[in-house]
Amino acid sequence: MEITTEQIKQLRESTGAGILDCRKALTQANGDFDKAVDYLREKGLATAAKRSDREASEGVVELYSHGKGRVGVMVEVNCETDFVARSDAFRTFAHELALQIAASNPRYLRAEDVPAEELEHEREIARARAREEGKPENVLDRIVEGRVEKYKDEVCLLRQPYIRDESITIEKLMMQNVASIGENVVIRRFVRWQLGESTK
Repeated sequence: MEITTEQIKQLRESTGAGILDCRKALTQANGDFDKAVDYLREKGLATAAKRSDREASEGVVELYSHGKGRVGVMVEVNCETDFVARSDAFRTFAHELALQIAASNPRYLRAEDVPAEELEHEREIARARAREEGKPENVLDRIVEGRVEKYKDEVCLLRQPYIRDESITIEKLMMQNVASIGENVVIRRFVRWQLGESTK
């Protein structure tokens, strides 16, 4: 099947991938646009994984204020070069992260950051709730672990569903950006303040 420049242009605008990658994706997918997008996303995620060990010491600290100053967010996002740090795509990604943090109020960056005692406390709550609901003893452990995983999805930024597209997580969004930007991208740290909240 003949791949047209218009198809390549359309795929490139949609995914941000290079011209040759778009041509190859369309060829692999026999001109099917959706399959070509999937191909590029899969290839991009694989490429992103290869880039994850490269040092990311440039970047931006994105500041965001929401609700007329009622919520404030600061997030540090790093990349490999100052050229990428100044790019619109990178800055848009950092801004999207700040919006996500403001809206979803994560407490940790990744699941490994959640203290063991907090997870144990969640397990106790989940077990007590499951017993109260009359769940059989032989399935309690599975129910408890399922609820603990759900808790991690809520409190860990990388595991949260993206507010603009709940079919992907923030981690997948980051990998897509690594693939389209062409450099390793790292979410280093973040903090979220809400007016009137108590600090521990």
